[in-house]
Amino acid sequence: MSAPASDPPPPPNPSGSASDTAKDGAAAPAVEGAAADGAAPTTTDAQSGGEDVRMEENQPKEDPLDDIPEGVISGTAQEISMQARMIDNEIRMMRQEKLRLDHERAEMVEKISDNTTKIKQNKVLPYLVSSVVEILDVDSEEQDGGATNEHSTKKTKCATIKTSTRQTVFLPMIGLVPHDKLIPGDLIGVNKDSYLILDKLPSEYDARVKAMEVDERPTETYDQIGGLDKQIEELVEAIVLPMQQADKFKTLGITPPKGCLMYGPPGTGKTLLARACAAQTKACYLKLAGPALVQMYIGDGAKLVRDAFELAKQKAPAIIFIDELDAVGTKRFDSDKSGDREVQRTMMELLNQMDGFGSSEQIKVIAATNRIDILDPALLRSGRLDRKIEFPLPNESARQNILQIHARKLNHEGVNFEELARSTEDMNGAQLKAVCVEAGMLALRNNATKLRHEDFYGGILEVQAKKAKEHHYFA
Repeated sequence: MSAPASDPPPPPNPSGSASDTAKDGAAAPAVEGAAADGAAPTTTDAQSGGEDVRMEENQPKEDPLDDIPEGVISGTAQEISMQARMIDNEIRMMRQEKLRLDHERAEMVEKISDNTTKIKQNKVLPYLVSSVVEILDVDSEEQDGGATNEHSTKKTKCATIKTSTRQTVFLPMIGLVPHDKLIPGDLIGVNKDSYLILDKLPSEYDARVKAMEVDERPTETYDQIGGLDKQIEELVEAIVLPMQQADKFKTLGITPPKGCLMYGPPGTGKTLLARACAAQTKACYLKLAGPALVQMYIGDGAKLVRDAFELAKQKAPAIIFIDELDAVGTKRFDSDKSGDREVQRTMMELLNQMDGFGSSEQIKVIAATNRIDILDPALLRSGRLDRKIEFPLPNESARQNILQIHARKLNHEGVNFEELARSTEDMNGAQLKAVCVEAGMLALRNNATKLRHEDFYGGILEVQAKKAKEHHYFA
């Protein structure tokens, strides 16, 4: 019995099976629904791959032969082999040079370490204080052959020094301080055995000159000075402007004054104005008293003047204020007394120092005196104390201004300063200040809390009584 024939296979569906069609039909509404819901459509892998291919095509292609030298590309195998051998030789020579430099570096490090140790051993306090006498040039002897090196051909300097033990020593090799930083007269510290210069010491000044330097900057201002408006203007033009606005003088071609002389009766504000000027310029303030420059030993006063100007040059900008100039600046006369000759020597040193620095330097001299009639004409000539400023007794308006300035901090009421100014004729600024002080003492004596006009008037009477009183000595 024969088996039944099998059914023929179904014909292929060119458009896909029914299930695929159903799936596609189900997927299409889903995509449309997603688009309707506002979801962003996603790109397929084929699209992203196509964009990458286009970007790669747009980018310039690098030629792998660009880094190869042209001589290698066009050369033969024998030429390339020869170049490779030459490069190997250069590398070998560079390695040998590196080894040599490393060896030299190790030797230099060892020398530096040894020299540092020797310097620490020699640079041990205390030093022997000495001074440089002269810096000399020494021509080194020429050497031939391999003995010549950079150290032997290098030009060196030598020096002669004078120690504090009064020995003069010649140094063929200076030491640790470069020769260009040394000048004759510098104070140095040397080794007590080898006399090599180890350090440069600060300049030595007389202790009395250092005491003349005012450490605390003056705090006075022009507002605390009354009745001297013209004098303030002249002092500012002579001292302050050349120190703060030197370029204006250079533009106009004007030589600024070296200093000024303030003269007038005692108590008219000469010293106060000098302190206010130093406070405005923010300069170093050296206050020299004329009687302090007169010393017992010959040449001591001149040394003080010399050291004062040297200190001012180091501290520049600086103002040197010489009070009571008539103590050393009197007219020269013939005298057999050694004291008079010493005063004249001090004045001549002052004249020499005032000529020794230019007007462009930041050093100004202010002198004050109440006896200008006895000063030497050499001090008063132009080129030394160019500007002469007179300080007369204050007039009525100036006295009123001075009284108001001194009464600023006083607790007062009902005070007529105009009437007080008319009652204080022939009084200077110091006496007007004493009037305010005496008025305060009268108010304190009366247990008052405020000063009244009567207290100031009583102070005027008190000061006038002291002014007219003659002082006698009772044995």
